[in-house]
Amino acid sequence: MPELAGKHILVGLTGGVAGYKVAEFVRELGRAGASVQVMMTEAAGQFITPATLQALSGRPVYTSQWDARPDNHMAHINLTREADAIVIAPASADFIAKLAQGRADELVSLACLARPQGRGPLLVAPAMNREMWAHPATQRNVAQLRADGVQIIGPDTGDQACGEVGDGRMLEPLALAEATIGALQAKLLAGRRVLLTAGPTFEAIDPVRGLTNHSSGKMGFAIARAARDAGADVTLVAGPVAQATPLGVRRVDVQSARDMLAAVQAHVAGCDLFIAAAAVADWRPAEVAERKLKKDGSGQPPALDFVENPDILATVAARSGAPYCVGFAAESHDVEAHARAKRLRKNIPLIVANHGPSTFGADDGNLLLIDASSTLALPPADKLTLARRLVAEIARRLPPRTA
Repeated sequence: MPELAGKHILVGLTGGVAGYKVAEFVRELGRAGASVQVMMTEAAGQFITPATLQALSGRPVYTSQWDARPDNHMAHINLTREADAIVIAPASADFIAKLAQGRADELVSLACLARPQGRGPLLVAPAMNREMWAHPATQRNVAQLRADGVQIIGPDTGDQACGEVGDGRMLEPLALAEATIGALQAKLLAGRRVLLTAGPTFEAIDPVRGLTNHSSGKMGFAIARAARDAGADVTLVAGPVAQATPLGVRRVDVQSARDMLAAVQAHVAGCDLFIAAAAVADWRPAEVAERKLKKDGSGQPPALDFVENPDILATVAARSGAPYCVGFAAESHDVEAHARAKRLRKNIPLIVANHGPSTFGADDGNLLLIDASSTLALPPADKLTLARRLVAEIARRLPPRTA
């Protein structure tokens, strides 16, 4: 089922050239199953027309507080009462200042002020010149909005319409949609700190070659996003993969198993939950050649000696005051039996098993959750859906937080 099925999103545009991105954002919301209502300030209409957004949303666009279509003549009230979330994109510096001060002199600001506090989140996506974003007044206003419970999404860094480069660029449509979906997820891990690993490791043989595996990191990155959407503070230690970092997740890139262990040890203190989703190499060459190993015509490969890599999961599990530890077992056969043995060997409360050859690099899969007393099979689904289900199961098992 689409993640926003049954949800109604109110999208408000203020003045800014980034308004063109909102057309695709509205389409992304629709693809996710949401119904969308658009409202615009007068300035927004200088950059994109209401006709475009009406065509994409399938609903007439509201542009004025004096719109006579509502029977009660109160569009700013009616629009907010049915919205599950309000997203202001682009949000200009002027509009952010207006929100921070509680001023409401046109439809979009009126709707934000009239929003029922318990009805749904208010998300604001800033878009402005880098100097405007960095100005102390803007930063004070953003801080006030955060203190008022508004979710600030972005901005991004990059090329700007004025020709300058820096912070202040509005997030891309897909990122806006992901942020909206995330804002509507149950906050099962609110206040929790989560550390997780993802992807393969790479163990160098020489400056050119190395040992690795087929892990794409898709499952681990999906878990990072699901945990962040569930309200957690997430740090992701990633092996060499080509996955985009989920919005709001801290990422640490590593290469080898020893690099990954060092990164984990540097970030594990104070964590409530450690999820070891990475496919870590069990072995590495004892020596790394300084130069590329060349064929010598004998038909024989060079002799390589191997040493065992450190066990990252077992090391964390053995710490004093260790976080709740979740391991992964990617097996080629006898999946459940090998996973059970691995859970006991690592001395962890929960292990997640799958069939490695069929899931590495795939966009979907299935998972088997094994703890000391039960086995739970999560049915086949895309990896983000599996990650959300896994996060819910972990949240149910987590011990209560201590003061």
